[in-house]
Amino acid sequence: MRPGGPADPRHGKGSGQIPPPPRDPADSQRGKDPGQAPAPPGDPADPRRGKDPGQAPADSRYEREHGPPPPRDLTDPRHGYDSGQAPVPARDPADPRYESEHDPASVPVPQPRDPADPRQWCAVAAAWLGRDRPEAALEAARRALDLDPRAESGADWGYRLASLAFERLGRDAEAVAAAEEAVRLAPGSWAARMRLGAALRRVPGRWRESRAQAARAVRYAPEEPDPHVLAGDLALLRGEYGLAETAYREALRRLPDHPGARINLGLTRLRWERPRAHHDPAWPVDPRETGRARRALERWSRRTRVLLAVALVAVCVAEFGFGLASVARIGGGLVLLAVLAITLRQAHRVRLWSYVPGMLARDLWLGMSVSITLVAVAAYVAAVATLPAEAPPVLSGPVPGVPGLVWAGLAGLVLLNGTVLLVLRVLVEAWRGRPVRALAEFAAAGDDRTARRDVNVTLWLVAGRVWSVPVAVVAAVVVLDERSWAAVALVVPLALGWARGRVGPAPGLTRLTRALASDRGLAAALALPASASVLLGVAGAAPVLGLVTVGEWTWRAGVALLAVPVAIFAARSVRAWWRGAPGPWRASLVMCDGCGSRLPGDVGPPVGLSGEVRAAFTYARGVVLAYADPSGPRALAVGAVSSVGPSGELRLIAASDAWEAAERDPRVAVFVADPLDRRFWAEVRGIAIGDTEADLLRITPKEVVVGEYPGRHQGRAHRG
Repeated sequence: MRPGGPADPRHGKGSGQIPPPPRDPADSQRGKDPGQAPAPPGDPADPRRGKDPGQAPADSRYEREHGPPPPRDLTDPRHGYDSGQAPVPARDPADPRYESEHDPASVPVPQPRDPADPRQWCAVAAAWLGRDRPEAALEAARRALDLDPRAESGADWGYRLASLAFERLGRDAEAVAAAEEAVRLAPGSWAARMRLGAALRRVPGRWRESRAQAARAVRYAPEEPDPHVLAGDLALLRGEYGLAETAYREALRRLPDHPGARINLGLTRLRWERPRAHHDPAWPVDPRETGRARRALERWSRRTRVLLAVALVAVCVAEFGFGLASVARIGGGLVLLAVLAITLRQAHRVRLWSYVPGMLARDLWLGMSVSITLVAVAAYVAAVATLPAEAPPVLSGPVPGVPGLVWAGLAGLVLLNGTVLLVLRVLVEAWRGRPVRALAEFAAAGDDRTARRDVNVTLWLVAGRVWSVPVAVVAAVVVLDERSWAAVALVVPLALGWARGRVGPAPGLTRLTRALASDRGLAAALALPASASVLLGVAGAAPVLGLVTVGEWTWRAGVALLAVPVAIFAARSVRAWWRGAPGPWRASLVMCDGCGSRLPGDVGPPVGLSGEVRAAFTYARGVVLAYADPSGPRALAVGAVSSVGPSGELRLIAASDAWEAAERDPRVAVFVADPLDRRFWAEVRGIAIGDTEADLLRITPKEVVVGEYPGRHQGRAHRG
């Protein structure tokens, strides 16, 4: 579909595609390294460069309508941009970079000073996205694209902004369509590739395409943190923790305070599983289909185990209470027909049987639930078949023989499997991963809301660990009948002191202390097991010191304290379940996806070419292409630039070795000297993509550097 056609979404209804944003030549060096000096303003005698880069030309539309612009701020790093339009003010709230330094809700979004400038509408759209107003951002992006139907002012910027707005509105198909259009217009743009990868990951069955686009974004801009974060997110969603950790560390090397990288790196420490852990994102099937299969398996497991437990109780009452042995066995056998009916009914709802083995392998608890149900069925059949005449005394009375113990074990499997599975799940989730290191990462992420929630849940996991150690000590003392083993519980306060030092510097500890102060139940769940461990340790050491009475009292107090955290956890879980709120369990951990006030890198403006740089490439006959090959850096003379696209894209006719080098590493640089002013030179660093149909190398600019050769008066002094 051509931009501006009748189905173009810029005209209201349509397919959802948004045309590419315009590019403002005023930002020709926006991708420049901040540490590099700005380009000189040029020779005032040159008619092509007779204006100050920060001033609008006298005949510009801006000056005719608004008068001369104010003097540029020399402290603004953008003052080296050479433009033919009025520059954006140094502190323009419409600039998306302004959002990282101010509260988005406290700064109003002004209308563009020049309503006919599509680039200013894109800046407004980015500002609205920073305030989490996707509807207003989408409208501003559409205005920008309406003003630039051929996408001459910015190629992909408007499409990227529209794609992110669509994504936040939940319109995933339209987000992908807009991102694909951005990639079509600027195939060498890392931001466009990243935006497409982020949009594709929300579409079922396109996870592999999303990962390929993220890999391209990393390849095109390895110096940017956001492509690495996207690659890490895709790996984390699939449970590839090693790859995710590597990607997040690469992002933090480039931006140490990146909130998404910090929070999600903490989740990799915890071996986090997303809510749909049974579904592999790489599967070409809708996760809703596998979700229906999972719910059918869960219903079958839960109903079958409850039915067998109730039936076994009824059989035992009929046998041991009324002596109806034959009736009990017949009734117990008929229950299996009800189990078969439940099985057939739920099996009919599982339509993706080919994916069930993979679902059971990926979701540990789903696999255990199905497995324990099969074991419970077998145990029920064996318990009914070997039903004794009298109930074996298990908790009191003489020790039963081997048949009685076996039957009691079978009955325990049928009656208590749900409780055992629940306790096992709580303990395994508490001991999985490295919560102390995860807390250090969450605390380093600052006061982000997602980080605070993950800190709270992780502290509950730590409380589960702290509680389980003294419980294990008590169980060991009871089994071994040796009170001195209780002294092992003193390891708990020592471990807590070690963990406190591992969290990090003072700001991190302050955030953890604040989290505990705001949740008294959590603070008690941590403090009480630690106190119980101290009491148990004293109880273990008291007999050695001759303090038998003290040891007995501390033992009883320590055991009693261990019951309180269980009650707190149960009450908190019931309250969370009743309110539908996050509970004190691992499933409440959330991933950082666009959290914080920082806008993602794919909403930034593209890099364009100023008028003088365009003129240099247009008229020059001595263009040099620099690239890398296995032997090292190389430079290749190119006769001339075939053309310069409206958005600043360079199109070169290059030899085959340059094509091969671009396939290995697309990062290239193009150097040119102005034939009209031999002191002026320009270097464009960008991404080279081969266009086989046109037999051209298309270079999307990432950074523009301009300068002047030294004149005679600047030459080296000679003696004599």
